[in-house]
Amino acid sequence: MTAKVLANDRTHSYNKKQKKGSRGGPMAQFAFMRSPGLEHSFEVGDTVEVFCDHEKSSERVRGWLKGIVVQVDNKMVAVQFRSNVYLTDGWMVPDKILWYPITSEHIRPSGTQKKLGSKEILEY
Repeated sequence: MTAKVLANDRTHSYNKKQKKGSRGGPMAQFAFMRSPGLEHSFEVGDTVEVFCDHEKSSERVRGWLKGIVVQVDNKMVAVQFRSNVYLTDGWMVPDKILWYPITSEHIRPSGTQKKLGSKEILEY
């Protein structure tokens, strides 16, 4: 036998319970400054810039480094570099590939930084 369930569209004040947070008070409402959607969409082969620890002039520095997107899934982006890159705890990454969440603020399409001006090299 199958039974039909009818939904009651009317709400009564005695059925409403105030939702409480983990500390016993009312639950907080969250307001986002921007929607949690994607700011950039990445595809395999795209040139991107990543904020990471890397080698520059034989010294380890933290800054923006260009790389190429080698894999993308629904949550993460894999970026491969030509120079050595390091994890935050100091280990060098042997395959030079770092993974970042798609929504990370440490990855951006290449060329999005503001350039203050171009320096021309004059030939004498």
